[in-house]
Amino acid sequence: MSEKIVVAAERLEKFCNAILQKAGLSGQNAEIVTESLLYADLRGVSSHGVARLTTYLDRVKAGAMVLDPTMELEKDLLASALLNAQNGFGQIAGTKAMTYAIEKAKTTGSSVVAVKNSNHFGVAAFYAMQAVKKNMIGLVITNSSPAMAAYNTKKPLVGTNPLAIGIPTAKERPIILDMSTSVVARGKIRRASLAGEKIPFGWARDMDGNPTDDPKAALKGFMEPVGGPKGAGLSLVIDLLCGVLTGSGITGEVKNITDISGPSKTGHLFIAINIEKFINLDFFKTNVDTVIRGIKDSPSVDGSPVYLPGEIEFNLADKRQVEGIPVPEDVIKELAGLAERFAIPKL
Repeated sequence: MSEKIVVAAERLEKFCNAILQKAGLSGQNAEIVTESLLYADLRGVSSHGVARLTTYLDRVKAGAMVLDPTMELEKDLLASALLNAQNGFGQIAGTKAMTYAIEKAKTTGSSVVAVKNSNHFGVAAFYAMQAVKKNMIGLVITNSSPAMAAYNTKKPLVGTNPLAIGIPTAKERPIILDMSTSVVARGKIRRASLAGEKIPFGWARDMDGNPTDDPKAALKGFMEPVGGPKGAGLSLVIDLLCGVLTGSGITGEVKNITDISGPSKTGHLFIAINIEKFINLDFFKTNVDTVIRGIKDSPSVDGSPVYLPGEIEFNLADKRQVEGIPVPEDVIKELAGLAERFAIPKL
């Protein structure tokens, strides 16, 4: 396993921003992508953090992704819109789409903005939090490359398609549910493979559809959905809403982030719900706080602390903002390569 080097969050932020601007992104767009990467690393989702920076720029270099295209609304209605990301950064498309959704919801009460022809957009919670900061409920879904099979089949077809919902509060931490539709992230299986460790049965199956505790066999096979047919069904529905509804592609066509053979055909869906159009905002937020405190005051099954969705990540982000972000040595080396490529000082 790669050792980790602790890097100050501010230092990492400045480095990523400098790289992206040197690569050709406008200042505002470079800030959006950087903020998304840091958000992931601060919250402990390193698979979607700065480790992805080299991959993104390699995709641009190979012509599989467009650096900074003009993203246009192909459809723009009162409570809905369709944004064409023009094969640009998913983070930029996602931020634009949720911004549109929030603006529309100010008038309509709720709105849906879909995105077509996009790419990997990082952590879904990043966009749900965008709505929460505007005192709205945010719901975000995206499709991804095949990693799970349709239920009771043995061919990888649907992604681990995540779902994020953000709910604002008065004094408590916001509720931020961010989950994939697989039992665990594929990254955990990769790490087990590199470490030569077994994985628990129930995480994945081999290419023949048999349950396996061998991470190498699991990587050649497919992930198990959370809740069996429920998770498989949810993943399929998310793919239909993000891929087929947007016109990005049909189920099974999304390319893996490391596949530089062409556009990824990723689609997203963003929903903003304006609480004030349904109920008094302060009343709602106070009642959510009451629910949170009621849950946290409940007896723990095993004596460990009771956490609400997103709370562990908020706590970790606070800690890492002060103490720094652990970055694997192999990622540090990749970032050093980017520094040389774009002629900026190394971390």
